[in-house]
Amino acid sequence: MQPPINLPAPYGMHAGLSKAFAACPLIAILRGVTHTEAAEHGRALYEAGFRVIEVPLNSPQPFDSIAAIRHALPADAIVGAGTVLHPSYVDNVKAAGGELIVIPHTDGDVICATKSQGMACAPGVATPSEAFQALKDGADVLKMFPAEQFGPIVMKAWRAVISKEVPLVPVGGIAPDNMGPFLSAGANGFGLGSALYKPGQGAEVTAHHAKAFVDGLAIARGSKK
Repeated sequence: MQPPINLPAPYGMHAGLSKAFAACPLIAILRGVTHTEAAEHGRALYEAGFRVIEVPLNSPQPFDSIAAIRHALPADAIVGAGTVLHPSYVDNVKAAGGELIVIPHTDGDVICATKSQGMACAPGVATPSEAFQALKDGADVLKMFPAEQFGPIVMKAWRAVISKEVPLVPVGGIAPDNMGPFLSAGANGFGLGSALYKPGQGAEVTAHHAKAFVDGLAIARGSKK
């Protein structure tokens, strides 16, 4: 018996990421955060309801920031790295306590290195071919990047051929008031960058922005019903 035509390979999401995503499907991207302030921003996000936090590797001393956030938060939070451009960095992220690797592109070597360490991977995809290849390599989440390029219309078309078991997460240009159309088109969550956090802002600002996104998601989900 052949497998479903819209599920090209056996799919099973990383257990820890699955639980965190079910609690709150918003991924906080702390690009530019410093290791001395990372923990307080992590706590502000967690208290607002976030359970997935990413520190891009083009931030200052990113492994120290990942470790600081990991030590500051309960075990149900997933902390990881973004902008991971080479598989050699996967070991560093794991050593810092990270459980998630996010990349802006589809790189089979990075995905396979991540999965070999028992970690979750969210590669960036811009075409259906990249999406299916990423799933074949073991991706847990498909990061549709940049979301401005797609919009809900493309999201809906992708969802018609990608199993509903596979989370589609638009990243780029997402705001508290524009999540509804993406959810209606089949999105499962969102990656949030500069609208949530900008380098140098205080933790109280991060907390305010985080609450706005959590509230916006609740409103969007309500309007979807």
